[in-house]
Amino acid sequence: MEQHQEELATIEALDAGAVYTLALKTHVGMSIQTFRYFAGWCDKIQGSTIPINQARPNRNLTLTRKEPIGVCGIVIPWNYPLMMLSWKTAACLAAGNTVVIKPAQVTPLTALKFAELTLKAGIPKGVINILPGSGSLVGQRLSDHPDVRKIGFTGSTEVGKHIMKSCALSNVKKVSLELGGKSPLIIFADCDLSKAVQMGMSSVFFNKGENCIAAGRLFIEDSIHDQFVQKVVEEVKKMKIGNPLDRDTNHGPQNHQAHLRKLIEYCQRGVKEGATLVCGGNQVPRPGFFFEPTVFTDVEDHMFIAKEESFGPVMVISRFADGDMDTVLSRANATEFGLASGVFTRDIGKALYVSDKLEAGTVFINTYNKTDVAAPFGGFKQSGFGKDLGEAALNEYLRVKTVTFEY
Repeated sequence: MEQHQEELATIEALDAGAVYTLALKTHVGMSIQTFRYFAGWCDKIQGSTIPINQARPNRNLTLTRKEPIGVCGIVIPWNYPLMMLSWKTAACLAAGNTVVIKPAQVTPLTALKFAELTLKAGIPKGVINILPGSGSLVGQRLSDHPDVRKIGFTGSTEVGKHIMKSCALSNVKKVSLELGGKSPLIIFADCDLSKAVQMGMSSVFFNKGENCIAAGRLFIEDSIHDQFVQKVVEEVKKMKIGNPLDRDTNHGPQNHQAHLRKLIEYCQRGVKEGATLVCGGNQVPRPGFFFEPTVFTDVEDHMFIAKEESFGPVMVISRFADGDMDTVLSRANATEFGLASGVFTRDIGKALYVSDKLEAGTVFINTYNKTDVAAPFGGFKQSGFGKDLGEAALNEYLRVKTVTFEY
């Protein structure tokens, strides 16, 4: 993968609209890091010895073994095609399983290149299998198949529920789900404002908003609200929208046409319900699926755009009264999603209190999008369950056998 990183990044730019420079660093770079990290776990997966009540006058010894589950199915989304493949596949292989991978129908190309690279790397035939196609056909067959013992899925909550049901009805497969998000980002007046603006931009516009942990809602404290919005709009105007293969582009096209249409409808609905469209909201008048970076303010809790994920470059800003920490926390938690969240403040006590109270699998403090191969990643509530990355990810692809002796 390292030898072919430029080629992989180019394919990701062509197939997913990923900006090449970002694809090289993140889509491909983190994929390589993930395989290297989990390669280190291969010979460190071990059970334990456990003291149990003795069967006097005899004695007992109990030990556990961590075993591979067997054949695993992995179903991945279109926003980070290679990286999502890597997050799941690396842990799956390190645990000793074989895998059938179904890439997203609209972005199969890096997965097919990956298949070629597994042969070059000497991975035995049959260990890694790539099966492109639609979710309704290939994904459904994997979920239903009696010989598949585990499904790892990243995608929408709606499809995740369907997969969970199929896994239950077929053969009670083990399943891990990383689903939708509407991650809240709370920015207090005592933050480093220039950093909060920079990271707030990244929290929404990174990878053109096609990011499961994107900040779906920003809550800005009243006293800095107008200043924050002004600075964000100034920065948005500097963003260079263009060909993802150009090195100076920082905002590429959306992934596919149906998604672009959804974003246009999403913004129209925001305007209709009374949110203030500060900038953007339209398709860029040029060939390709380009959508303007968009900022909404005056977003109230009951509005569609306050509750539903756009999965695009749409910043949704609400304000909260100065000092009203508990109210903003209850608003931030008033969602069925719980993938990620964030807080910006210079007050460590406030930061820790907020991180305790936020109901999300990840809380970023004075940063955002900072995932790492060693840190477990996964959601709460209807954002799913199970973890990718870190030691915790191995448990998704292992089963524990208890062995008890009497002597």
